[in-house]
Amino acid sequence: LTLLDLLEEQEDTQHVYANFDIPDAILAAHAGTACLMRILGIDPGLNVTGYGEIAVDGSRCSFMTAGDVRPPRGRPLPERLGALHRALAELIERRPPDTIVLEMVYTHSRYVQTAALIAHARGVVCLVAEEHGVPVAQYPPARVKQAVTGRGDASKDQVARMVVQWLGASDPAWSHDATDALALAIAHAHMNASRQQLAISPQR
Repeated sequence: LTLLDLLEEQEDTQHVYANFDIPDAILAAHAGTACLMRILGIDPGLNVTGYGEIAVDGSRCSFMTAGDVRPPRGRPLPERLGALHRALAELIERRPPDTIVLEMVYTHSRYVQTAALIAHARGVVCLVAEEHGVPVAQYPPARVKQAVTGRGDASKDQVARMVVQWLGASDPAWSHDATDALALAIAHAHMNASRQQLAISPQR
C-alpha cells in the first residue's frame, strides 16, 4: 500500500503483518532508480535507544529494520556512551541512511535530570551522524504524532498502532522506543513528500 492508499482505506483494509528486513539484493536492484530513500529514526535514551529504518520510494514506505540499543546499566557514563556510539556506528555502516531523524527535546522543570541524560545520548547520535556524513532532521514531538496519527496528543500505544498500519509490519518484540523511532522516520517521509509536492505545484 502507498501512504495515500492507507489514509483512504485504513478503516476497511485488512493488513497482513510481517517482520522482515529488506534483503540487500532487493535494495541493490532499486539502486539505479535514484528514488529509494532510506530514513533512520532514532529515539535516544541512556538506558534504551530505539531505532527504526524505512525505505521510501515515491509515496511508498517499506519497513527495513527496528530495534533497541541498551548500553550496560551500572557502568560509568563514558563507558555507556561509548557502547551506544559503537552500536549506532555499526548500524549506520551496515546500511547507510540518507537522513537521520530525531525528536526535539522538550522537558518539564521537574525532569531536568532525565533531560540531561537524554541529551548525552542525543549528543552521541549527532556525533555519529556527523562522523558518517548523514544529515539530521528534527521535529517537535506533537508534529511527529500529528503526522503519523492525525493527533498531536496521541499516546505511545496509539503511535505504535499507526506505525504498524503505515508499514504493514509488526513485531511483538518492538519496544515503544523502537516504534517511536519508526514514527519519526514515517513523519519525515510524510513531511518531505508534502514539501516536494508544494515545490512542484503550479503558482496561481
